[in-house]
Amino acid sequence: MAACRRSGYKRGPHRSDRREKERGFDMAKINFTEGLAEEYVRLYRTCISDTARFDAIDALVDSLLAHKERYESVGETLGIPWYFIAAIHNMESGQDFTRHLHNGDPLTDRTRHVPAGRPPSGSPPFTWEESAEDALKMRRLSRVAEWTLPRLLYELEGYNGWGYRLYHPHVLSPYLWSWSNHYTSGKYIADGRWSDTAKSRQCGAAVLLHRMEERGEIHLGEVERPIFVYSDGPLPEAERLQRFLNGFDGIALRVDGWPGERTSDAVKKLFGFRLMGDPRDG
Repeated sequence: MAACRRSGYKRGPHRSDRREKERGFDMAKINFTEGLAEEYVRLYRTCISDTARFDAIDALVDSLLAHKERYESVGETLGIPWYFIAAIHNMESGQDFTRHLHNGDPLTDRTRHVPAGRPPSGSPPFTWEESAEDALKMRRLSRVAEWTLPRLLYELEGYNGWGYRLYHPHVLSPYLWSWSNHYTSGKYIADGRWSDTAKSRQCGAAVLLHRMEERGEIHLGEVERPIFVYSDGPLPEAERLQRFLNGFDGIALRVDGWPGERTSDAVKKLFGFRLMGDPRDG
């Protein structure tokens, strides 16, 4: 159970959201829309891990990577990314391979908590792989056609339940964002019981994925990194570039989102080259 202690796992840390999870199990209450996808990408781009938790986050990532082959063995047959399964395993059972992926109940019997009675076939004790495959199929995750970054985060949040979005929208789900700048406090402390002051002790799944990508272990290419180019009109990312450039001595730009000659000259002053597409470069 050492992995459980490392992750801060205790019985039902997030699954106190079970009431919402049970009522919305067969039908997603939150639709996957373009606006929601944009929100997930924005949050992921601006996610900053708690500096005091750096070592703990890396320890969790190291442990997940050590079992990558087991996650792959399940994911490859179902068309599900191994790191999605790894993140769920961390959240639901603290990376304990003696517990169900559904909800962290022991593999020595069928699940007792929501969703109860899983797997419906076979006889306990179950292998972790048997249970994991049932959990993922039951959630219809094998039917997801494209695992883009926002879809990944949507399915992670939905795995825990939509209680935060539906009933406490002022708090971003700690299931995703705990141990980052996107979460301070607020969580379910028992079935249907909410506390604004209680704090999650687990590392959020999105924070784990973010760190995996930082370390080069995965590549979530759906997160488009801004490529700054010269333009005769305003561009969405240019204001951020201009604010960054204004932080250096000798550079003073109007933050208007228009990456023209002055912005290009400031880039050259710092980095030795102008913006891509600057006509002065021929």
